[in-house]
Amino acid sequence: MKSSNKQQKNTRPRDEKQTDTKITVGQQMTLTIKSLGINGEGIGYFKRKIVFVDKALPGEVVQAEVTEAKEKFAVARLLRVVEKSPARIEPLCPLYEECGGCSLQHMDYQAQLASKQELVIESLRKYARLENPPVAPTIGMDNPWGYRNKAQFQVGRQNGKLVAGLYQTGSHQLIDLETCHVQHKATTAIVRTAKAILEELGISAYEERKRTGVIRTVVARVAFATGETQLTLVTATPEIPRVKELILELRTRLPELVSIVQNINPKKTSVVFGDTTRELWGRPSIAEKLGELSFDLSARAFFQLNPEQTKKLYDQVKTATGLKGTELVLDLYCGTGTIGLWLAPFAREIRGIEMIPEAVEDARRNALRNGADNASFHVGKAEVLMPKWAKQGIKPDVVVVDPPRTGLDDALIRSLLEVQPKRIVYVSCNPSTLGKDIGKMLGKYELVSVQPVDMFPHTAHVEAVSLLVKK
Repeated sequence: MKSSNKQQKNTRPRDEKQTDTKITVGQQMTLTIKSLGINGEGIGYFKRKIVFVDKALPGEVVQAEVTEAKEKFAVARLLRVVEKSPARIEPLCPLYEECGGCSLQHMDYQAQLASKQELVIESLRKYARLENPPVAPTIGMDNPWGYRNKAQFQVGRQNGKLVAGLYQTGSHQLIDLETCHVQHKATTAIVRTAKAILEELGISAYEERKRTGVIRTVVARVAFATGETQLTLVTATPEIPRVKELILELRTRLPELVSIVQNINPKKTSVVFGDTTRELWGRPSIAEKLGELSFDLSARAFFQLNPEQTKKLYDQVKTATGLKGTELVLDLYCGTGTIGLWLAPFAREIRGIEMIPEAVEDARRNALRNGADNASFHVGKAEVLMPKWAKQGIKPDVVVVDPPRTGLDDALIRSLLEVQPKRIVYVSCNPSTLGKDIGKMLGKYELVSVQPVDMFPHTAHVEAVSLLVKK
């Protein structure tokens, strides 16, 4: 096959540009890395074709081997760093190369923050066609470790012993995580202890291929403000063998637990939680605070994974809204209402819109708990409710949007351009969709500021709060 390609090439010298960029799997190349990609991989160019190299850093010269060759790009694995970036450091975690949980531990933290700012700038240049987008330096953490309040580890058997951890990137190999430097130490202690007790009592791990066994996932959560902890065992079966002994051992060895819960998921699926949750012992939820707000977190309730940075993020949202106390604010994709409730003391009225009924129920409960009687939450599509209210004379002064990674629905963008609030505050977790969406609104709105916030140190994720003001 390869030789016939060569012959073809020789007979078509006029098509030299095409043959120049022909890249094949197994081909080795030397590249200069120009920037970081959206997943934290290094980006270089081989004869004008883009090549993604995992674990390579901007400014480095590397040797790499092509593992995937597509029409518009290639993926290569790092063989050797020829010229090292001053930002390259030794990863703290011994399992960093195997575990897919983090992607930037080999990069100095200040350099991570700078690269995240650059990622947002580049997206706005590329998709919104803005030459000098107003992007501020990334807000980072003083201590970028131990920040995750929830550990969700798959359970399996390896070499005859019970393991719990994450799957290796691109494989079905489970990496046993005895410790994890980005997790709060309380969550790793819970997982480690639960795993030991399950092993001692002979309670089996679920095997996907055979569809046998009991325990699928161990979920540990800690409330940073109160220190309360919760353990959820996701099982494939309704019954857990020796459940009384299990609860007794957990309570004895983990006295800080206030909630032990079982979630039942018998389906053949990669979704973690099933539909049925029941309390095994203690309270159904744990108490958490975020600034002045308090929350009750049940096993399946959504809550931001990095509480310390969430406060900074929400304060940036508050600053961008510029509230004086007279405004009607719409909180779109409001989830469990955290952003709306953060803004409630500073606005005349908050209305949240969300498609998921359970999240809206949580939001209403959260509003009640925090005495936010100027906040209401509604199930539905924002692109339907917002124009409907506008026709009734209920026009928002400020709209906050916090969409998923896929960004804003086109119908919602049309609806925003129709209703025309004075300010739109866009909270984004994906720079590419942020750039595309802002590009569609620049006819009627001016992009005033963009503030990146690092919610997940040592990963390529970056959140950004953007302010658009009506022209």
